[in-house]
Amino acid sequence: MDVTAVKAWLFNPTVGKIVAAIVAVILARGLAIALSSSVLGRIHDTTARYRARKMVALVSYLVAGVVITVIFSDKLGGLTVAFGVAGAGIAFALQEVIASLAGWVAVMFGGFYRIGDRVQLGGIRGDVIDIGVIRTTIMEIGEWVKGDLYTGRIVRVANSFVFKEPVFNYSGDFPFLWDEIIVPIKFGSDYAEARKILQDIATEHLGDYATRARSTWEAMVTKYAIEDAQIDPMVTVVANDNWVEFTLRYVVDHKRRRGTKDVLWTAALAAFDATEGRVGMASMTVHLVETPTFDVRMLPQRAS
Repeated sequence: MDVTAVKAWLFNPTVGKIVAAIVAVILARGLAIALSSSVLGRIHDTTARYRARKMVALVSYLVAGVVITVIFSDKLGGLTVAFGVAGAGIAFALQEVIASLAGWVAVMFGGFYRIGDRVQLGGIRGDVIDIGVIRTTIMEIGEWVKGDLYTGRIVRVANSFVFKEPVFNYSGDFPFLWDEIIVPIKFGSDYAEARKILQDIATEHLGDYATRARSTWEAMVTKYAIEDAQIDPMVTVVANDNWVEFTLRYVVDHKRRRGTKDVLWTAALAAFDATEGRVGMASMTVHLVETPTFDVRMLPQRAS
């Protein structure tokens, strides 16, 4: 290879700018990695550490982009019109991506949800495990699995859905849900004792939820135009054609619905059995009031 040609290539201004751009990108990413490992490691809150790490990565990319633009600034003047036309076409073709970018900004600064929240987004229910620039990653719950339990599927939903559909947040400003169990009791049972059993069970197993939820709800009433609500567990009664229906309504942690129902039902069944028949669980029964008349006619047997 001609030495003169090699020197000309090495000292070419364009080659020097390319090398400078590569060095700038490496330095920006190196500083971001160093900052993430040294400073961000001291942040104990998981959500704050995640957001800080994402922000550092974004700033490193922006800094690298600005440096590259400055390095090649003298080459960009004649391409302004071409970039404008190409940009319009790209914006039309990538409108969903641009909408997702805008959705990411809305999510990060608008308080729609954050890492660890349980949400319903784009028809998908689950826990948010990552918020990317384009998509939000959700660990799915429900579907073929009864209760709010994981299915094992990881779903990625475009951030643009925050502008298209409602965002249901199970754990936003008020990380509790109202739930209830319905207990059918036989007619003729001791209804006062049945009510007391359910109320005592609620007080024993749900008192902590009510205490924590009450202070959070007070902050909600101050922040939003919303009326005060019943936080303490309550038992209501209604009678129908088959039984007396007791409903225990209570506040529970948004991730403890199934386990709490298991505890309440286990305690209730044991308490009802201990009443020795004074309180009995009802079930659907069919009482045959009258048997219809059967008209049976025997035909004479033919001779063979």
